[in-house]
Amino acid sequence: MNIQENSEHSIDFCMLDYPCSYLPEKNTRMFYRYMRHADKKLVSELIRRGWRRFGCYFFHPICAGCNGCKSLRVNAEAFTLTKSQKRVIKKNRDTLIYIQKPSMTQEHLDLYNRYHKFKSETSAWKYTPINPQLYYENFVDGAHDFGKEILYFIDGKLVGVDLVDICEDGISAIYFYYDPDYAKYSLGTYSLLMQIQFAKQMGLEWIYLGYWVEGCRSFAYKTNFKPIEVLEGFPPLTQEPKWQPLKNENLHD
Repeated sequence: MNIQENSEHSIDFCMLDYPCSYLPEKNTRMFYRYMRHADKKLVSELIRRGWRRFGCYFFHPICAGCNGCKSLRVNAEAFTLTKSQKRVIKKNRDTLIYIQKPSMTQEHLDLYNRYHKFKSETSAWKYTPINPQLYYENFVDGAHDFGKEILYFIDGKLVGVDLVDICEDGISAIYFYYDPDYAKYSLGTYSLLMQIQFAKQMGLEWIYLGYWVEGCRSFAYKTNFKPIEVLEGFPPLTQEPKWQPLKNENLHD
């Protein structure tokens, strides 16, 4: 099987280089493939090989002279809670959870913008309010039968939105945003713990966490979920991906 055989109506393109958000003084470039009708099997095979999905756009980095971005996945079947993760679950014992097809409401847009405004003030993220069209293209379109959103409510208020893909062998974490006023609930950690719980309930083995860059603090939280594996590069569909346990010496920040 290869991508071409399953994407007759796909469009390939790449962005021009732009400053990397994770490695100072380096540039990044992304390769994109637009696929209007990708099915669950193809999406699952791409995710296993390090691709990511926003809407109908599938992508992975192709940075010149740099392979710092590596894909991570957690073994949900073998995962055990740490003491701090147990405390997070206890803090959220009254949090209500709904799973449904991705949607877009004014509540979604307001929460997304509030989260990104907060990150611009605390983590130097560039802030541009998202508009309905862009939100739809990134998080609603292209979900088909595998894309879901997990909504988190506290006291009747939407406080977190977790976008995921339910793949054939696991759950791919696409994007999570939350209300900064509820930071004490550690909703980012809680959302990943819930993904692991859902995967176990569905008999799925893996949680695909997206990219990790050694030494980058923005990604350090991902290595708190163990056992964890790492994938080097982005092998083609004609080649089986070689996931390996992430060594302890790599887990500093």
